[in-house]
Amino acid sequence: MTCRARCGLRIEGEIGVKGQIMVNLETFGDLAKVDTGEFAPKPTTLTEGQTEAAVTLWSSGDGRTNIGVWECTPGHFTADRTGAGEYCHIIHGRATVRDSDGSRAREIGPGDLLVLPQGWTGEWIIHEHMRKLFIISAT
Repeated sequence: MTCRARCGLRIEGEIGVKGQIMVNLETFGDLAKVDTGEFAPKPTTLTEGQTEAAVTLWSSGDGRTNIGVWECTPGHFTADRTGAGEYCHIIHGRATVRDSDGSRAREIGPGDLLVLPQGWTGEWIIHEHMRKLFIISAT
């Protein structure tokens, strides 16, 4: 059963300490196998034919924090994190991430953690089909 079939777009859980909703811990068990759904054209691509897919595994009650899995095919695209910061844990694939002014670049691959603070803009060059866990949070 896929995560989407098991939990839809929002995971409900049991009420825990201080009324917080507890996430079913099995949801984040094998992220390499989570079904991300159908691939669609990447809206900010600079490479014709680049596609992406994503599934949200958990969202906060106020919608300001989202956790999910994202995949993208090789290519080059722009990224804008002015509305929310993002933490990325790379599951597989390789990419170069560069600030919009070209001042800094970082190569990322399996096991890496990338932090893009709110306000960051730049570009990604996906060298190998990429899958990541993302946490996007607006302050």
